[in-house]
Amino acid sequence: MTLTQAALADALKDRPFQFYPSITSTNDAAVAWARTGAPQGAVVIADEQTQGRGRMGRVWYTPPNVALAVSVVLTPPSAFATRVGLLGALAVAELCEGLGIGGVGIKWPNDVQIDGLKVCGVLPEAVWEGTTLLAVVLGMGINVRVVLEGELARTATNLEAHAVAPLDRTQLIAALLARVDAWATRISEDALIAAWRSRLTTLGKRVESEGIAGVAIDVLSDGALLIVTDDGRHERLVAGDIHLTG
Repeated sequence: MTLTQAALADALKDRPFQFYPSITSTNDAAVAWARTGAPQGAVVIADEQTQGRGRMGRVWYTPPNVALAVSVVLTPPSAFATRVGLLGALAVAELCEGLGIGGVGIKWPNDVQIDGLKVCGVLPEAVWEGTTLLAVVLGMGINVRVVLEGELARTATNLEAHAVAPLDRTQLIAALLARVDAWATRISEDALIAAWRSRLTTLGKRVESEGIAGVAIDVLSDGALLIVTDDGRHERLVAGDIHLTG
């Protein structure tokens, strides 16, 4: 089940792609490609990622043969660029559901979970030239059969831990990109927000982030989280890590 250029070319048909047996960051490569004219849907794929990047500047290592490291170049209208990360989480959630996996949810804004354990992280990165938005790179890292130890074993999981049979990563990538494509054409529609919202596990929970604590009651059309604090104020959270406190 090793990823190869030939197998990916067969599975992805006419989609422009770059494949690296090993790379520092697929997002970095995709950003560079976007700056030189990568078309909508172009994708960078790696088997091993040595300096993958996540939210809040986190860096992690993805060993070969065990995960998906994928970054897609999207060219949304600038008014809907903030929806790209939500789109990625929704696409991954639908991928999991398509495998017959239950207990799939999204922790706001874009951590995909199975039975409360993280299986995927999503990192959107806008690519600007001055004040012009060239593209948004959608990075997705999905655990397929990663060896999880220590704290990770208590907070993360793998697709294969919940699937009925071993998974072919090439076919997973093709299925994932099909869901990304489907929603990318509908990024301006309310249906995207509704489908993403319906999978959120955060709403109705007590949360804390950036010094704000209260109950998460809803999300807005740009993906922001609406929190009612204990003293009745409505706070709008647009980014950051949240912690469930009740």
